[in-house]
Amino acid sequence: MAEIIQRDGTWAFDGDTLRITPGLHRSVPLLRRTYGEISVPLAAVSGVALEAAQAARGHGRLRLRLREGADPLLQATGGRLPEAADPYRLTVAADRTGAAEYAVEEIRRALLLDRVPKGPVEAYLLPGPPVPVSVRTSDGTVSFDGTRIRIDWADTSERVKRATGPRIITMGDLVRVEWLPNTRHEDGSLRFVTRETVLSKLPPDKDPYALDLWGSARRDLLTALVAAAVTARLPHPSTHTATANGERLACAAPVPPPVSDHHDVLLRRLRELGRLHRDGVLTDEEFARTKAVVLRGF
Repeated sequence: MAEIIQRDGTWAFDGDTLRITPGLHRSVPLLRRTYGEISVPLAAVSGVALEAAQAARGHGRLRLRLREGADPLLQATGGRLPEAADPYRLTVAADRTGAAEYAVEEIRRALLLDRVPKGPVEAYLLPGPPVPVSVRTSDGTVSFDGTRIRIDWADTSERVKRATGPRIITMGDLVRVEWLPNTRHEDGSLRFVTRETVLSKLPPDKDPYALDLWGSARRDLLTALVAAAVTARLPHPSTHTATANGERLACAAPVPPPVSDHHDVLLRRLRELGRLHRDGVLTDEEFARTKAVVLRGF
């Protein structure tokens, strides 16, 4: 057993699995504490490294690299997680460098003995965050129970969103999830792309299938857990390949629905906006502005 215990958390490797447990100190990001312990099978690991100690702070850093497509959290966040919130990094104090080096050697030795390849995997090897999961954001509360997503809008949401009521999306209608973090310098978003909205260009603050993340960056970061839980239940990225003439070709994007389907979706959107306008929910200015945005999106 190779184990290293630090304020940020604990790494324990038994030869088959690396268990990563977040620390309880208040400096540990909320995302890592909320996610909890992560069990990483050796087959999901592509490498591990110990970075040299920084002269100013006197500590180093363990970094675990996972194989492409192994973890739904990394797949959903696309490398956009802030470094401090990355669960696969551990700050190591100078006096614990020896223990960190031993852990690195043990993981590397196991990778060699088991001949674990470094290339992409064809199925998720980690389960992702447990469900149900629910996060309250500045734009509303998003919940996922494993089969459907529900968005309940906040009082601060745009009127066009609040007027449509809670948004419920089933996994069968979902094409993909798009997540961008709230960086304090730039708003983030959590968008659920469905078969009907695959070509929509509505901005997050107007899109009834998206949450506009502009409030607490610390709490908004938790939406990455929702994105990961949903991603874990979507088809694996490796299934977006097709065989043609004996060669494997990657699909750059999902095949868009027929033009006639786009026309039907557009008409439904315009009818819904018209009803909201007639009922007095949308002012003349809001109706004209939102209608223009919808038409541009299609």
